[in-house]
Formats: sequence, C-alpha cells, structure tokens
Amino acid sequence: MDSLMSKNNINFAEEFSSKLPALTLLTTLGYQFIPPSQCNAMRSNKLLVNQANANKATNQVVLLPIMRAFLAKQTFTFEGKPHHLSDSAIDKIMHELNPAMNLGLQAANEALYNVMLYGVTVTEFIDGKKTSQTIALIDWNTIGNNSFHVTEELVVLNSEGTNSRRPDIVCFVNGLPLAVIEAKRPDSSREWQSTNAQAVSQHIRNQKQKEIPHLFAYSQLLLAVNGNDGLYATCGTPEKFWAKWVEEEISEPEFARLKNQVLSDDQIESLFSHRPASIKDEYQSLIDGGDLVVTDQDRLIISLLQPQRLLEMTRLFTLFDKKAGKIIARYQQVFGIKALIERISSFDEKGSREGGVIWHTTGSGKSFTMVFFSKALIWLEELAKCRVIIVTDRVDLETQLSKTFASGGVLSDRDKSDAMATSGRRLAQQIGHGNERVIFSIINKFGSAVKYDECYNDSPNIIVMVDEGHRSQNGENNIRMAQALPNAAFIAFTGTPLLKDDKTENKFGSIIHSYTMQQAVKDKTVTPLLYEERIPELNTNDAAIDSWFDRITQKLTNDQKADLKRKFSQKGQIYQVEGRIELIAHDISDHFQNFKQQHLKGQLACDSKASAIRYKMALDKIGKVTSVVAMSPPDTREGHDTVDGESKDIVQNWWQANVAKEYGGDEKAYTKAIIEAFSQDDGPDIMIVVDKLLTGFDEPKNTVLYIDKPLKQHNLIQAIARVNRLHEKKRFGYLIDYRGILKELDITIEKYQDLAERTQGGFDIEDLKGLYNAMDTEYKQLPRLHSELWAIFSSVKNKQDGQALRQVLAPKMQEIDGRVVDTKLKERDDFYAALTAFSNAMKIALQSASFFEDKSFDSKRDRYKTDLKAFVNLRKQVREDADETVDYDEYEADIRSLLDKHIAGLEVREAKGAYLVGNLGKDVKPEELSDDEARNQTDKITGRVTKMIEQDLADDPYAQEYFSKLLKQAIADAKAMFDAPVKQYMMFADFEQAVKDRDVADVPNEFIDDSGQLNKHAQAYFGLFKHLFAADFLADKELDNDKLVAYAFEIDKIVKTAVAEYSINPAEIENAINRRLLPMLFADLGIDKAQQLIEAVLKITRIGLSRETKSTRQASSAREVRG
Repeated sequence: MDSLMSKNNINFAEEFSSKLPALTLLTTLGYQFIPPSQCNAMRSNKLLVNQANANKATNQVVLLPIMRAFLAKQTFTFEGKPHHLSDSAIDKIMHELNPAMNLGLQAANEALYNVMLYGVTVTEFIDGKKTSQTIALIDWNTIGNNSFHVTEELVVLNSEGTNSRRPDIVCFVNGLPLAVIEAKRPDSSREWQSTNAQAVSQHIRNQKQKEIPHLFAYSQLLLAVNGNDGLYATCGTPEKFWAKWVEEEISEPEFARLKNQVLSDDQIESLFSHRPASIKDEYQSLIDGGDLVVTDQDRLIISLLQPQRLLEMTRLFTLFDKKAGKIIARYQQVFGIKALIERISSFDEKGSREGGVIWHTTGSGKSFTMVFFSKALIWLEELAKCRVIIVTDRVDLETQLSKTFASGGVLSDRDKSDAMATSGRRLAQQIGHGNERVIFSIINKFGSAVKYDECYNDSPNIIVMVDEGHRSQNGENNIRMAQALPNAAFIAFTGTPLLKDDKTENKFGSIIHSYTMQQAVKDKTVTPLLYEERIPELNTNDAAIDSWFDRITQKLTNDQKADLKRKFSQKGQIYQVEGRIELIAHDISDHFQNFKQQHLKGQLACDSKASAIRYKMALDKIGKVTSVVAMSPPDTREGHDTVDGESKDIVQNWWQANVAKEYGGDEKAYTKAIIEAFSQDDGPDIMIVVDKLLTGFDEPKNTVLYIDKPLKQHNLIQAIARVNRLHEKKRFGYLIDYRGILKELDITIEKYQDLAERTQGGFDIEDLKGLYNAMDTEYKQLPRLHSELWAIFSSVKNKQDGQALRQVLAPKMQEIDGRVVDTKLKERDDFYAALTAFSNAMKIALQSASFFEDKSFDSKRDRYKTDLKAFVNLRKQVREDADETVDYDEYEADIRSLLDKHIAGLEVREAKGAYLVGNLGKDVKPEELSDDEARNQTDKITGRVTKMIEQDLADDPYAQEYFSKLLKQAIADAKAMFDAPVKQYMMFADFEQAVKDRDVADVPNEFIDDSGQLNKHAQAYFGLFKHLFAADFLADKELDNDKLVAYAFEIDKIVKTAVAEYSINPAEIENAINRRLLPMLFADLGIDKAQQLIEAVLKITRIGLSRETKSTRQASSAREVRG
C-alpha cells in the first residue's frame, strides 16, 4: 500500500475507507484508542507486558485493569459512612463476569446483560459486621463516571483453542466489550452482495459455537460498515433483521462538525504509531485537503456509539424475548418512545398528563414498541411511579400482548396473573386501589367495571395504552375510561389511524410520532406489496331472472316487489353466486401453486360466513390447495333476512359439523388450533376469513391476500398489512383483487397522506403511494433491463454464437502488481446482477395480465423468454468455467418452473377468453391462432400423443398406464371446452410436453440428474413396483419410495452391466439379469413376485435392445448411401 500510493490517489482499501474513519470518529466521540499489543496485555491475567506474551491469542476478552480500576472507585454506604470495596469483593465481581457459555450464547448474553443492568451483590464485613451490597458495573446515570475505550484487530482464541478470529473494531465500556464492528471496503467483488452483507455474515459466523461466542456474550450492539453506509443489530440477530438507522435528533451540521473535528497530536500518535509512516502521511494529506463529507457509516457510528446513546440503547432499548430472542429497537421505536416520554411528562392546565397517538404502520413491531415503552417507564426515575393499563379490544390481542410483555421481561409469571383483569369487578378494584405495575384489560370490561363505585382514580400517574386505538375508542366505552381515569395519559398505538371526522387523534390528542408504510418499505422492515386486479366476469341473463322474479312474486304489490328487489340486490347475492365462487376458487387454486411449493401461505377475505363456507367447499372439491375457515359462531338469527333462506342453514350446519363436533363449540380453542396449523409448513395453505383474523394476526409466511369483499379505509390498510411481514422466501406481498377496490386503495392512501401532512408538518406527497407497486407497471422495466443485459456482450459480433458470449465472461488471469488476478470478475458480476434483475422482472410480468394485453410487447414476449432461458443456461456454464458455486437469488428457481411449465395466463375474465402465453419451444404461438387453426393443431397433437403413449412409452408400463388414463380425461375435458378451441390447444400442448418429459405425478425427482437428464430406464423400473403390486402390499413390506428408488438404480446398474458384458448374445444377457436380480429381490418380494418383476424388467430390456439394433441399422444404411 505504501510506495504505490501517490498522495492524491483515492484509497478504497478496507483499512483506509472504513476502518480508519471509524476509529478517528470514535476517538472524537470520547473513546480512548488502545493499540492491539497493549490491549492484549490488558486481557492477560498475569498482566505481563513482555512482547512475547502480549501478542498471544487468549479467549479472555475483558480489559481487566480497566474494570478493576472502575470497581476500585466505587463506594457503598454502611452505617452512614462511605466504604471502598475490599479486594476479595472485587475478585468476586470479576469472577461473575465470566460468561456461562455452557448454557449457549443467548443465555450467557442475557445473564451478563442482567449483571450489567442490575449490578452484582457482594458480602462485605465492616468491623466484624456483615452487609450485602449491590455494586454497579456501569454508571447509567452519570456517563462521565465510566471509561470508554476502543481497539482494533482484537485477536480472540476460538472456543476449541485451535484458531483465532480478529474482529475489526471493539468498543469497551469499563473494560467490557459492548460493541463489535466489522469494517469492509466499499467496492464489492460480488456485485449481487454488498460488502455490508459480507460483514454481517462474518458477524454471524463468529457467533457460532465453535468460533468466538465468548466475545459476543458481552455484545449489546453489532455494526457492519463499509465506508459508505452500515447496518446494526445485536447478539443473535438473523441476517434478515439487520437494520439501517435513520437519525431524528442529531442535526446534519452536528454530524459534519463531529466528522471534521481535528484530533489532538496525542490522539493521532496513539492511532498511527503502530502503522507504517506512509499511512499516517496519507491520512494527513486527506485531512489537509479540506472538509470531508459525512457518510451513512459516520451517521450510524455517531447515532449509536456516542457514549450516551450506547448506554441508552443498552439499558432501555434492548429486550430478550422467548420467541424472537434478543431484540434491539429499530429507530422508529426509539424515537417514537422518546417523543412519547416527552409528551407524557407534560401536564395540561387541569393537572392531567398529556397523551396522544403513536402511528406506526402495521407490521413495524408495534407490540414490541409497547413493551420497550413499559421498560423505559421502569428505568426512568421521574416516571417510575406510573402504573400502566393496557387496553385491547380483542381477547387474542390481549393474550398476544401479555405474552410479549412476559417474554420481554417486563412481567414475571406471577405479575402476569395479577395483571390480567379477569372480570369487570376485578378491573374496578385494580383501578381504585390496586398497586400492580401493569394491568391488562379488554375494552368491554370497562363497561361493567364502571358500575362499581371503586372504579375511579384521579391520579395523573396512570398511563393507559390502547392498542389499535381506532376501533375501541368510539362510543361509550371510551367515555367510561375517561370518566374512571380523569387525569390519566391516554396513548393510542395504531398502524392505521381512523380517517373520517371521528378521528383517533381527537380522542387521544394529536399524533406524537409517525412511521408510515412508505418509510417501512424503504427501510426494508416490511415487504413491498404488489397489487393485481382480476375481475371475474359473469354472464347474467337478466330477462330470465326478471321472469322468474315475476312468477314467484305474483301475490305481492308493486311496492313490495320493489322492496324485495332492493333487498335482493343489497345482500350482495350476486357475489355469492355459485358459478362466480367456483370460478374464483379455480383461479386461486392455480394462482397459488407457485407459493405452495415454497410453503408460503395465503388468506382469502370474503364478505359473509356463507361465502366463506362456499369457498371452502369449492376449494376442497378442486383439491389443489388446502384451507381452513376462521369465523365467529353463527348468530341464531343469522340468515333470516336472505331471500333464499339457504345461507343460514349452510353456516349453522357447517359450524355444527366442524366446530361444535370437534371443539365442543369452543370458538377460542378452534381459532387457536387453526392459527397453529396455519403456521406449520405442512398445514393449510389458505385461511379463509370474514372479519375475524383479518387484522391483528401475524404470520410471516402469509404472502397472498385474495380480496373478495369491499374493504375501506383503515380496514383496507389493516387487511393488506397481513401480507407485509418479512420472511426469507418473500420478495413481495401480493394483493389479488376480485372486487375492484383499486380506486378505494388509491383514495385511502391519498387520505393517509393528507393526515400525515396535517399532523406531522408534511411528508413527501409520494409518502404512502409506494405502499404497493402496481404489478401492471413492473413489466415496463423489461426493455431497459433486457438491453442492459445485452450491453455486457456489446463486443460480440455474432450474438447467436453462444461460445463467443461465454468467452466474454470466462476467467482471464493476469499478473497485476505481483498478484495473479482474474480480470473478468467485474464482467461476470455485472452479468449476474443484470440477469437477476431481468429474471425478477420477468417473474412478475408472467403473472400479470397487462403484460399479455400490452400490444407493444407482442413482438418481444417470446424473445424475452427465449433469452432468459438462454442466459440462465449461459450463467450455469460461466459458473462452471469460473469454478464458482454461489447461492444466487432463491427466486430464480421458481422462474424456471414458471417458464418451463408456463402459465396459461389469467382465465378469470372468462367473457374475453383467456390471456394465453406460448409455451417455450413450441412451434406455434397460441396467441396468433384462429379457432380453426387451433382445432387443426389440437387434432394433430392428439394423434401424436396417442402414438407416443402406445409406442414410445412401451418401455415404461407405469407411465403408459398413467398417461392413457390422463388422455381419456383430457379428451373428456376438451369436449366441455368445445367453444374455446385455443384453450383446448393449450391443454393438449402442455399434455404433449408432459408425455415427452415422462412427467408422472407420483414419481420422485431422483431420476433426473444435475444436468437435467432423465434416467428413463431407472424411472421405468421404479414404476414397475407401482404398476405390478398393490399399494397395501408395498406398505406391508415397508417398501417406501426411498427404497424403491434405491432398487430402481440397482436394477438399472445390473441391466447395464449385463448388456455391456454379453452384448453379442441376448440370451446370455437375460440369464445374467435373472441370476443377479433374483437373490436381491427375493427377501422383500418372495419368489413369485420377484419373478413377475424380473419378467417385466426383461421385457423392457428387450424393447431397449431392439430399438438400439434398429437405430444402429438405420445409421449404417445411411452411411452406405452416403458412401
């Protein structure tokens, strides 16, 4: 680095671009730098400073003399006098600081966290008298009483003592390593992965059991930085949840001032004395060049690691949750709570505490925000006297929140039982003269509690937190709460404030802090949503309906008729028509298949219990997806005002048959069971909901919301937030709309935007617009992405020459500065990134109707699909050339299955016919076929397929039997589609492909090798077991698919060996096969069945040999003709 660097070069090396800026900034923030050798000496129990010992790796990570010095300054008061700690007490405390790694990293970290938070209790003897004293390890209240140090390249011995790791930067408070930073260079050698992602994976690796978890047992904050920006997390955070920080308190000029503050000579000496002189010179020339710009790395370090913030994040904004593990708050939670604390610390003229609304978009961790807030109340002295009442409007939410509180450590088990207001009477006592820190109640209990005189408390030291304040606060329950607690602070936590005139903010005060969906999408704390409208078109025969109506209403007056007609249309009968529900059920069954393969889930929202049950029946009948219905018990009055009277019975009957029978009619038990089942990979695919569980129910795997009910305003935003939770397999949440609510969605977003502007001094007008990307517009990026992909190969003259394209990316090694470097690395990375972007856009386009309707894409669609397939193939070859095996975007796999199976467009708008997509590699494009041509093509295919099944599949009796049945079925189905010849053609074209590929439904994938080649003989031998023997027989003999696959490959091996050895003599081939197979199969099948199977194997072998002979004859006669 030294002599080659000229004074004015830009240096992107890790040391210079991210590590030194971080160290100089930390020095400015008040951390004293300790060079690595001195730091190692401080970690040694012997404190030997000789050089040999100083650089030895150790697994002890506390700076012992610094912690001891802090403890030596501490005093405790006994009988009115201050006393210093004895040496033995200090030894005991030092001993407590050893991490209990035998319990695992999470538990060890929690134990040390509690020691730091609460201190260590020691026993001292003063003049013979015994006293127990709790000694703090960190002075949380007076920051200046603590010492802050930083070091680099901390050599830590791994837990097995075999090797060591060197985290880039470690920050210490009183000698305890509270923060670890991995610093990378900004320019990644892998374009699909930023260097921050590499830093994160290094952090995660280092926490593993065999690595250096004993360092992370002390960690509170972990940072990954690359000179340009950074992410933060805490011990145990999975990669998905590493977050960006957006500062709301520190101003930009303050960031710039800190970044450019000049270091003293001593500080510079300390930072650079152990480095080559050239590095110090380079740093000096950089500083002399004028003010440096502030980067997101600087903002992250200043925001999280300035001493006061580090201690605040550790003490107030860290939680241990039984389910989610250790959690550190996201920035919106931190600033929301700070704003909240400021608000409730002020009083109005009547002496009541001020309240307000926290508007944090649904999905951004509202429940945890409430827990963090309660924790802050415990630690902040001026608020420690406050009691908290948590009010929800549904039992499932109450349970969810109290669980979160208990597992977040704010409530012990006993507190938890005390906290639950079990009845109105109990709530009245708790309010009037209870002393519980935290009380949980459902809003309705206030209704019965106020009947008791004791339900009154005018203390201002009560804070009422209302979850989802937009529902429950209306009406008398809210008035009752306010009457019972006239001076309490009321705070509403909501993801969607009410619009209309009856605003949440009026009931609870103004909006204190907001975090909108647009911000959440930008921060990647929720998944972006894609919206697609799919309207089922119905052919209504109005004349027939009218005459039927007249017939059955002969006895009514005209007014009564008009009234009945009105009722009929209002009840939304049209939406419950069987034909419509069946049509949508088919559409959902097909649309969901891609998600089903990835074990993702969906929800279907419909407008009535009767519709829900009809959907369930329709989906069950189709049989492609499994589903459950979430609903409350039917009202005995329900259904009486419907015209046909049938829907009441359907709901009552279903409830009796399912919930009453299995769960004794206990709705809570039923709901709990279906939520539990839905969360399992092998549980139901789709949850059908009416109102229940459309809100307040979190399942990260929930990816698609099918909407068949009119949703408005906050209900709409609440509902779509069901699919915005993060999950590693989700790139988008999908909203599939069968009701045409796009306009409502637009208006709603507009209104929320307006509310944000009115209450918060304005957001960008686009602020909530980014809530969903219309699927319709995503595909318009394709031309740009397609040309960017081809631009990489601009140097190739003949673009059809696959080998020339391959050479553009093939590794080319050159010696540069004494190192052998692959100069094509950058091109390959560009290609991978461009291909990923193009294929992701294609995936969305292929599921979007507009892509197929847009005439401007008619000439491009096939080209895009062919190119995508070719480039995916090219990537495979390039990876082999470069010896790379990288886990590229997991979504690519479904692209391939989408392209290969090919989606037959959207078939919901039946009246207009299907939107069709040509199968790849087919010589006819269905979009361009007339009806006559389609019929003609279908006849040709049917003839070809019949012949293929009879002749080509003769060597696979099981596949032959399977496809013969399917062909009969297909011909029957085609008759039903006589008026849609293009659809018939599509169906048969897909069927022909399946026969060619021998794609038999219940045959495992093991017979296809890595290069995509099918071992058709092994697959045929596997099929023989199923073809010849009953399923019961195979089950009795414990011959599951795995065993049959093993047999199939073994039989294939024996047959190939025999053919190779005795190729001249067919009789000998058969003898050899018989000799080897009989002893192998006899044990499992018995003599008769073994011989039956062997005979079938020999038959397949004969067909194979005769085909081989035939093709050899044809080849030699062709040679003779040429000769």
